[in-house]
Amino acid sequence: MEVRRRKRTSSEEHSYAVAAASPWDIVAPSPIPIRASVRSSTSKYPAKNYNFSTKRNCISEIGSTNDYSRTRKKFLGKNWEDHQLLRSGAVRGNKVQTEFDDDEEERKVILHVHDIKLPPFLDGRVIFTEQAEPILPIKDAMSDMALISRKGSALVREIHEKQKRDKSRQRFLELAGSKLGDILGVEKSVDEIDADIVVVGEDGEVDFKGKARFSQHLAVSAFTKSKTISQQRQNLPIFSVRDELLQVVRENQVVIIIGETGSGKTTQLTQYLYEYGYTVNGIIGCTQPRRVAAMSVAQRVSEEMETELGDKVGYAIRFEDATGPSTVIKYMTDGVLLRETLKDPVLEKYSIILMDEAHERSLDTDVLFGILKKVVARRRDFKLIVTSATLNGEKFSNFFGGVPIFHIPGRTFRVQICYSKTPCEDYVEAAVKQAMTIHIAGAPGDILIFLTGQDEIEATCYALSERMEQLISSTKQPVPKLLILPIYSQLPADLQAKIFQKAEDGARKCIVATNIAETSLTIDGIFYVIDTGYGKMKVYNPRMGMDALQVFPISRASADQRAGRAGRTGPGTCYRLYTENAYENEMLQSPVPEIQRTNLGNVVLLLKSLKIQNLLDFDFMDPPPQDSILNSMYQLWLLGALNDVGDLTDLGRKMVKFPLDPPLAKLLLMGEQLECLSEVLTIVSMLSVPSVFFRPKDREAESDAAREKFFVPESDHLTLLNVYQQWKANEYRGDWCNDHFLQVKGLYKAREIRSQLLDILKTLKIPLTYCGPDWDVVRKTICSAYFHNAAMLKGIGEYVNCRNRMPCNLHPTSALYGSGYTPDYMVYHEAILTTKEYMQCVTAVEPHWLAELGPMLFSV
Repeated sequence: MEVRRRKRTSSEEHSYAVAAASPWDIVAPSPIPIRASVRSSTSKYPAKNYNFSTKRNCISEIGSTNDYSRTRKKFLGKNWEDHQLLRSGAVRGNKVQTEFDDDEEERKVILHVHDIKLPPFLDGRVIFTEQAEPILPIKDAMSDMALISRKGSALVREIHEKQKRDKSRQRFLELAGSKLGDILGVEKSVDEIDADIVVVGEDGEVDFKGKARFSQHLAVSAFTKSKTISQQRQNLPIFSVRDELLQVVRENQVVIIIGETGSGKTTQLTQYLYEYGYTVNGIIGCTQPRRVAAMSVAQRVSEEMETELGDKVGYAIRFEDATGPSTVIKYMTDGVLLRETLKDPVLEKYSIILMDEAHERSLDTDVLFGILKKVVARRRDFKLIVTSATLNGEKFSNFFGGVPIFHIPGRTFRVQICYSKTPCEDYVEAAVKQAMTIHIAGAPGDILIFLTGQDEIEATCYALSERMEQLISSTKQPVPKLLILPIYSQLPADLQAKIFQKAEDGARKCIVATNIAETSLTIDGIFYVIDTGYGKMKVYNPRMGMDALQVFPISRASADQRAGRAGRTGPGTCYRLYTENAYENEMLQSPVPEIQRTNLGNVVLLLKSLKIQNLLDFDFMDPPPQDSILNSMYQLWLLGALNDVGDLTDLGRKMVKFPLDPPLAKLLLMGEQLECLSEVLTIVSMLSVPSVFFRPKDREAESDAAREKFFVPESDHLTLLNVYQQWKANEYRGDWCNDHFLQVKGLYKAREIRSQLLDILKTLKIPLTYCGPDWDVVRKTICSAYFHNAAMLKGIGEYVNCRNRMPCNLHPTSALYGSGYTPDYMVYHEAILTTKEYMQCVTAVEPHWLAELGPMLFSV
C-alpha cells in the first residue's frame, strides 16, 4: 500500500473560510448567534509534550535525547506552573498564557446555528425534531413494570456504593485474582499473559484464525461427553421427522419450520441438507442473530462432521471469518449475509439459506426478509428455510405467499409457573433471595436467572457469593456448594463456556444470564428459572439523535421462552418475579421488531447501494415508521452520503463498503482527504471495542493516575490514539497493559479490527497517510464526521447540544472531565442515557471548523 506523509499548507494553518460547496450550498442562514472566544486552530495543549509515562517513550515520539532534554527544560519552566493551574481547575484555559499561544491574538467569532433546512428530496416531508418522542416497546408507560424498569435496582446501586467505600475488599470485577475470579476459579499466570502475545503475528497483526478465535474456548455439556456423536444426533426430536422434513424442503422453495430451542433444528438441519446433496451446486448458509450462537453452533457441527472448524464447516461474524475454500456449511450473523448481498445481490454461491431464530426479528433479519424474497423470485434453484422457536409461523408464511409450515414435535416436560403476589420493587434483590431459597430448600437441579445486562449480572453474582459466605459462617451444618456462572456478551469466551460444564458432585450451578439464554444457547440440567421480567432493548431516541439501550418489560412470548428453559431435562419450575395480572395486561404479546424502534441509517445506506430508489415501498414484513426512514435519510444527507435527489454520492458509495456506522465510515474516508488516515484508522478501531481501561475498586487512585498519563486534554479520541501508539511503542506487550491498567484482549481486538479495515482500504486503493505530531488535523477530521453532534459551553462546565439545546454532560470517564479545560465547542461520538444524558468520547473543536464542515447547520 502506498504511504504518504501529510504536508500542511499555509492556507490550512491560517484559513477561517467557510466552505460553500456541494449540495450544502442550499442552506441559507437563519442564525442563532453563539459567541465564542477563539485563539487559533492550534491546540492549546499539544498532546505529544506530556502524555508519556517514561522518558523512553517520550524520546521515541520526539526523536532524540537532545530534543527530549530541550522539551523537558521548556516544560518544567514557568509553563509547567501554568499547566498545573489549568489542570487543577483554578483558572480557565483562556486565562493561562502558555508558550504555545504567546504570539496569538484573541479573536471573537460568532457561530450561527441555522434552522432545519431540508434537502429537495425531503421537501414537504416531516422529520424528527427535538420534540419527537422515542418509540417505546411497552404496552403502558405508566404500568407497574414500566415504572420499576425506569427506577432500576436499589441492590445494584447499594453494591456499587459499598464497593466504593470498602477499599480493602478484593476487587470483584477483575477476573484474575479477584472476587469474581474466585467465584469462577480463574487464575492468570505469567505464562498465560505471555500466551496472549503469541497470537500476534508479523508486523503486530493478530492471526485471526489462530488462538484468538472465540471457538477455541467453547466447552461441551456433560450429556455430550456421555454419548457418542451418533447417539446424540439420534436423541434429538428433529431426528424422528428427518425424512418428512426433507420431503417438504424438496417439494417447496420456501418452508417455515417451528421447533423449540433444543430440538436440533440449528445443528442438524444443515447436516441433513448436506447429506441430501444440497452442496453440489452451492453452499449451505445459516444465519444467526447473535455472534455467540454462530460461532458455538459452527464448532459443534464441525465436531459432529469430524472436520476442522474452517474446513467443511465455518463461521463468519463481523471482523472475524473462519471459513475456507472447502467450506460447504457456513454459519454467520445475519449482518454478514446482508453485506454479502452488496457484492452478490442474488447470492449465487448459495444453494440454500436457513434463517435461524427468525422470531427474534433483529434489524438485519427484517431487511434480509425483503431481500431474500426477491432472490426467491429471481432464482428458481434457490431454497429458503425460515426457523422459529415461537408459534408465529403464520406471519412468516403469509409474507412469502402462504408457504407451508412444518412443526418439529417437542419433548419439553411440564413447567410449573409461580407468580409473585405483589410487584417486586427491586427485581435483582428478589432474584437473589429466590435463588438462595431454592439452593437451601429446593430439590437438586441447576438455576437460571434472567437479568438485563452486565451491570446487574455482576452485582447479582457478588450478592450471591456474599450471602453464601454469610450462610457458611453462620451455621455448623454443611452447606452445598453453589457454582455461580455469569453469561453476557462482553464476558471472555473461555468464561462463557463454563456454563456448559457439569457441576461437581453435591454442587449446584446458578447461571446468571441476559436474554442470550432464551433461545440462542441450549443448556442442559436447568430445573429452575427465575424470570425478572425485564430485558434491555435498543430504542432510537430522536432528541439524542441516536440509539439508546434501555430496560423494558419483556413480551409474553419472551416470558414463555424463558419458562421453557426449565423443562428440557425434566419437570421444572419457573418463578416469575411479577404478577399474573402484569403478564396478562402489562406485557405485549410479542416483541416490537427492532426495525420499528431503532435508527435506520445503516439500513438506508445499504438499500440505496442495492439501487432501491423508493425506500418507503420496500417490502418490509413490518414497515418501520415513515418518519424513521426520512430522518435517517436526512442524517445521511448531512454526512454527505446522499445528494439533493436522495441518491448515493461517491462518498456514500465508499461508506457502504465498511461494516461501520455511517459517521465512523465517513471518519475513515475524511482521514484520507485530510491526510491523517493511519491515525483515524486507529481511532475507529479503538471505538469498535469496549473500553480498554479498567479501574480496580481497591486501586482506584493508582489506576486513575495510570489512565491520566494517556490523557490528551482536548480529546478522548486522541486519548485512545495515544493509548494504542504507546502500546505499539512498547512492542504490544501484555505485561505493559497490566502495568497500565489496560485490557489486553480489548487492545488485541482493536488491532485485529484495524487490520481488517486496512484490507478494505487496500481494495479501494486508498493510500495510507500519516500526519505525524500534527494532531489538530485529526481533531478536524473527527469534527467532519460528528459536526451534527456538536455541543457548546453554556455555563461553568455545562454544555448543550448546538441544534436542539438539549443538556449534555461530560461523562466522568472523559479526559476533559474535571481537567479545568472547558472548550467552547466540542463534538461527541455518542450520547448515553443513564441518570443523565451524557456525551461519551468527546473532542474539542473550533467554531470555524463546524461552519466549514457542516455549512448546512452552521456559519460564522
